[in-house]
Amino acid sequence: MHLDIWLLLGASLVLCAIVAVRLSHRAGLPTLLAYMGIGLFMGEGGPFPIEFHDARLAETLGLAALVLILAEGGITTDWRHVRPSVPAALAVSTIGTLISILVVGFAAIWLLDMDWRLAFLLAAVLAPTDAAAVFSVLRRLPLPSRLSGLLEAESGFNDAPVVIVVVTLSTTAAMPDLLELGGIMVYELIAGGVIGFLIGRFGAYALRSVALPASGLYPIAVLSLSIGSYGAAAQLHASGFMAVYVSALVLGNSRLPHRPATRGFAEGVGWLAQIGVFVMLGLLASPSDLPGQIVPALVIGFILLLVARPLSVMLPTLGFGLTLGEKLFASWAGLRGAVPIVLATIPMVERVPGSETLFAIVFNIVVVFTLLQGPTLPLAARLCRLKDDEEARELGVEAAPLEQLHAELLEVRVPSDSRLNGVEIFELRLPQGASVTLIVRDGGSFVPEPTTALQTGDTLLVVTTDQVRDAAERRLRAVSRRGKLAGWFGETGM
Repeated sequence: MHLDIWLLLGASLVLCAIVAVRLSHRAGLPTLLAYMGIGLFMGEGGPFPIEFHDARLAETLGLAALVLILAEGGITTDWRHVRPSVPAALAVSTIGTLISILVVGFAAIWLLDMDWRLAFLLAAVLAPTDAAAVFSVLRRLPLPSRLSGLLEAESGFNDAPVVIVVVTLSTTAAMPDLLELGGIMVYELIAGGVIGFLIGRFGAYALRSVALPASGLYPIAVLSLSIGSYGAAAQLHASGFMAVYVSALVLGNSRLPHRPATRGFAEGVGWLAQIGVFVMLGLLASPSDLPGQIVPALVIGFILLLVARPLSVMLPTLGFGLTLGEKLFASWAGLRGAVPIVLATIPMVERVPGSETLFAIVFNIVVVFTLLQGPTLPLAARLCRLKDDEEARELGVEAAPLEQLHAELLEVRVPSDSRLNGVEIFELRLPQGASVTLIVRDGGSFVPEPTTALQTGDTLLVVTTDQVRDAAERRLRAVSRRGKLAGWFGETGM
């Protein structure tokens, strides 16, 4: 097939996927269902059958896509938002994952009469929640910050331990030494986290110190550092998934030039990775094999949803101060997506007996229970009496370095629900060394007076020295949340 035909088909596929995003958002569904549907439509049994049965290629491309999705998740995650929830998220990602594997594994042995190896492979593959599904659905719901932070951080952390278990079970026919496996897991997770942190800090320092000739290079550099941390960790036999998420989290929350542009670029790459991996997995699935595994999928899916997931949330979070409603919602919101299906290709590559059956069961579970859980999350939030605890939407602050002047230019847009509306310039009380130099309003621009009142939709250009840059941004965020009297409420901003 000629290049022009491939480009036309590829562009048409991406445009169809973008339209599917809109439809999925209206229905409250993760977009993965639409993408996999496109893959199934284009695969065997469809009107334009494309044969794709290369499990090894699917594994390689799938893992690469997961790296990009995790990098996007880390870059776009607000550390201030998830920081209080990190200890609970780590507990759920490790202890909770182990609980889920044990419950589902023994259930598969008892209820489906599975071989122990295949049963625990199935349990391990289904243990992690999916970062793409969680980010695409939960970020649209008004949830308490500690709960949404827990779910976001868990989906970023739990891929790493599960990959270790799945690879071990796929390559070893005998029962693994649990003590040795635990030691390997601890080393890989800690080493991966340290490597990711160091690369993230080094990258942030380098990008602040070196003035790149074009703003478009900053997003590319940030994403490259995050992806590179995966390779560096893998070379040291550490967890690449932990490294890429931690490094992306550090870089995404560092004081970097053009940070909003970097977030936007990462989101675009993440969307492309999601489209590619889900369409590919739809192509890999054989529609003729799926109906025969629907009953085992329903049995294991309900065990996972109603027993394993609640236990893996309730027990590890004891003592973390979560309410019963928050725990119940977290149990229901354990969305599965690309991660389990990609992990299900690893036993296929290693030619584990029954791996094709395992893949069909996992595929059915992801489709059926995404349809069940995704649209019902808003109702679940209401039944659990959850509501957003944020008072105002956060400001988006774009920073451009003025290297020779040792200063920065901040671009701040006043959102619709911000208490900056009506505040006069002098009432901002920005620190010495920071000043609002220009206001863009209704298509025009002007230099403000001290008594100029800000309005919703205004874009402010704030010039600040390096020394007071953080303090100026903290003050702007504080006034946006609490108004001109933010200091009286003890509001310090970031």
